[in-house]
Amino acid sequence: MIPRLFIVIPCYNEQEVLPITAPMFLAKVKDLAAAGKITDDSRVLFVNDGSRDNTWQIIEELAKTDAHYIGISQSRNRGHQNAVLAGLMEAKDKCDITISIDCDGQDDINAMDAMVDAYLDGCEVVYGVRSSRETDTFFKRFTAQSFYKFLAAMGAEVVYNHADYRLISARVLKEFSNFKEVNLFLRGMIPLVGFKSTSVSYSRAERIAGESHYPLKKMIALAIDGITSLSVKPLRMIMGFGMFIAFVSFIGCIWALITALCGKAVAGWASMTCIVCFVGGVQLICLGIIGEYIGKIYMETKQRPRYIISDRTWDEQENG
Repeated sequence: MIPRLFIVIPCYNEQEVLPITAPMFLAKVKDLAAAGKITDDSRVLFVNDGSRDNTWQIIEELAKTDAHYIGISQSRNRGHQNAVLAGLMEAKDKCDITISIDCDGQDDINAMDAMVDAYLDGCEVVYGVRSSRETDTFFKRFTAQSFYKFLAAMGAEVVYNHADYRLISARVLKEFSNFKEVNLFLRGMIPLVGFKSTSVSYSRAERIAGESHYPLKKMIALAIDGITSLSVKPLRMIMGFGMFIAFVSFIGCIWALITALCGKAVAGWASMTCIVCFVGGVQLICLGIIGEYIGKIYMETKQRPRYIISDRTWDEQENG
């Protein structure tokens, strides 16, 4: 059976690059259909993430020019991960496979051929993995690679050098829809679903047009979400470190008592101040990490919707 494909593309203020990359995605769909790998009624699904520019208007115009283009718009900006999730959940009942990819043209769309081939060979999830990071600055390359290694050290199951370029079957998506987390880190959550998977290597290019909407601040926030959403190891590290400090302090108390009994006690205001400041700093760091987890619990208990779709380029009763 030839699968129906939905390419899910999150968009946030992409009016400059969208007119360039949209025809590329359409051409890829038509090429795959002509090769008999996917059905001709496959779709390119754009997810407008509350853009402030003309992104949604461009998506609506694209949908009028070709039936392969469809789009949904969120009621407000909710972030990249929520936008990807919205597209995947919208597509899961309308297709056999999805491929999520960014709009900026950096990810090699030709890797989709190998992804679809892997699916036809029996894989339910196919991860797009960067073969190198030569296009990145030294700082971005170092921080990104360190992040993946740190996540692995924390016990999180992630695919090294994989972001959000991946193929997922509708079967996997239906199971994934049972994951109700509000704090999303998809690249760490998808492996938890299981099923047969593989990876496809590709080279990442420079952004075709426009500016990146993922600055260092958002990258750090994503890293914190990934660590605290997938692992409790930081809490265990805090407990272990606290036990170590308590043990050292106990030894120090014994030493202080012995020196006092021997009459050798010497006033040590500076050393005592340093110790108090050190322990106080450790306590604040530990409270901050614990607070991050408590904040996650607080947000999860609210059970707020992870996305709200305000507009579609087609009638809601249609099949897309």
